[in-house]
Amino acid sequence: MSASTDTADTAAATTANNTADTALGSPAAVLSYSPVVLSVPGRPVDLEIRVCAPATGTDLPVILLSHGHGPSQNLSSLNGYAPLAGRWAAQGFVVIQPTHLSSRTLSRLLADHPDAPFFWRSRAEDMTHIIDRLDAVEAAVPQLAGRIDRGSIAVAGHSLGGFTASLLLGARLTDPATGSVADLAEPRIKAGVLLAAPGRGGDALNGPMAKDLPFFHTMDFSPMATPALIVAGGKDDSRHFTDLGPQWHTDPYTFAPGPKTLLTLFDAEHGLGGIAGYDAAETTDENPERVAALARLSGAYLRTFFRPGDDAWQRACAALTTGPAAFGRVESK
Repeated sequence: MSASTDTADTAAATTANNTADTALGSPAAVLSYSPVVLSVPGRPVDLEIRVCAPATGTDLPVILLSHGHGPSQNLSSLNGYAPLAGRWAAQGFVVIQPTHLSSRTLSRLLADHPDAPFFWRSRAEDMTHIIDRLDAVEAAVPQLAGRIDRGSIAVAGHSLGGFTASLLLGARLTDPATGSVADLAEPRIKAGVLLAAPGRGGDALNGPMAKDLPFFHTMDFSPMATPALIVAGGKDDSRHFTDLGPQWHTDPYTFAPGPKTLLTLFDAEHGLGGIAGYDAAETTDENPERVAALARLSGAYLRTFFRPGDDAWQRACAALTTGPAAFGRVESK
């Protein structure tokens, strides 16, 4: 591709993102507060969270954001995912990010725990604990009291966080330790955003690392009835788990009942352009414009879901998924 073509594509992408800005309104000033510390009986360490919220506004929907299990020390904690959390808060959401027990910031402390290193069940339970303690969260964060809409709660998660979000939205698995079906669905969560989430198990899991995550093997998306946006990278080829290629990450859309929406991001790899952190070395497909487009599309999806009279989703799709500068394609069922 020539330099002139690259320049033209970049200009078109910038124009599309600016159009999306107009569609979604001017970004709001954002407050970020951490750590908020919640004591949870039986949890080996306190649950620490970061809260990002717009500086003004009331009746704010909530996004619970579950981090992945990447190699960086702090991205897998409340300190990661700033490219998403800040933009979502600017769009009018209260974004709550826990440090799950699987975080690398806790790996030495919890190395001998029987559920280490992934803590798959605890990760989902963290989100239920946060919802249970929203009063305490509001009280701890300056200028937040009385501004949360408790009836509008979504969960989002990247990679292993997408697996966590899938469980909260209704997916089930067989606990490899007990042989019983694990149902961790949280009915107070009304919608979800799955970002590069793992797909189905069974014969699909034939990669060299599949044996290290036995809880992936019985993942069943058929009970996952909660509405969700599934985001998959067009070049997210997770060969360490499966030889199915990028389509494996579309399984939560393919095998779950509707209503579901699939956003396939063109040329995106597992980092989806760099959502886990600014200038993160582990991002193999760094693309700030893609990250901005994803943040706007996912935020618009949730805005329209929680406020059906708001046409942010339709406008964002028109700006960012159509024409020669489109960042991806959308399909729904």
